[in-house]
Amino acid sequence: MLGRFLEIGIATQDIRASVEFYERLGFNQAQTGDTWAHPYGVLTDGRVYIGLHQSRLDSPALTFVYPEVAGHATALERLGVELTTANIDSEVFNELAFRDPAGNPVRMLEARTYSPADRPPDDPSLCGRFHCISLPAADAAGVSGFWQTLGLVAAAEEEQPYPHLLLGNGDFHFALHGPRFFAEPLLVFRDGEMTARIARLRELGAGPLEPPPRGLGTHANALLRAPEGTALMLLQDNRNLP
Repeated sequence: MLGRFLEIGIATQDIRASVEFYERLGFNQAQTGDTWAHPYGVLTDGRVYIGLHQSRLDSPALTFVYPEVAGHATALERLGVELTTANIDSEVFNELAFRDPAGNPVRMLEARTYSPADRPPDDPSLCGRFHCISLPAADAAGVSGFWQTLGLVAAAEEEQPYPHLLLGNGDFHFALHGPRFFAEPLLVFRDGEMTARIARLRELGAGPLEPPPRGLGTHANALLRAPEGTALMLLQDNRNLP
């Protein structure tokens, strides 16, 4: 129902500052097309693609590609999805947008807006291995049910390294966490040597480092803030990750 995952779309007031921030962390730029009239750049570590939009975009937006998306609006509405955007004219780039029950924005586009970068997924950035985007949801069960209606599969709830519920399909997954844990979306990175990684980021002056959300130790976990405000959660984790 959603198509293929494309990017995490993030709004920024200063795309140059945001691009330079992710490049300092070891992300590479992907080649973008001329789809959008506003400044647009895509950064990747080989596992996640972050689409930076210097525009008024509801973000972070889980963004998917669904060919012939214009004909998909009715099917979504039959499932109870309330569309917030329906640009489906022959003269425009077709796009549908909506929010999940927790208010997290979702976009569905008719075609790709960048070319994949030639970077292997086992070459992590300075932040460690990207795990998922984690979104706040007070009613995780209700939000999970909504996403399952759209074709995602829910895993069992996990308590470590923080309480969350993972959902996904073959090429994409994300997590839900309680707003009391953290009220904002999080880009989650996990690594067995995160203490050393955090020390290196601090040494390089990569960006503002903050204490981690409640319940996490401050020695080997931290939050890193991007210029546009995105929170990157850096977690110590010795488990084998997907």
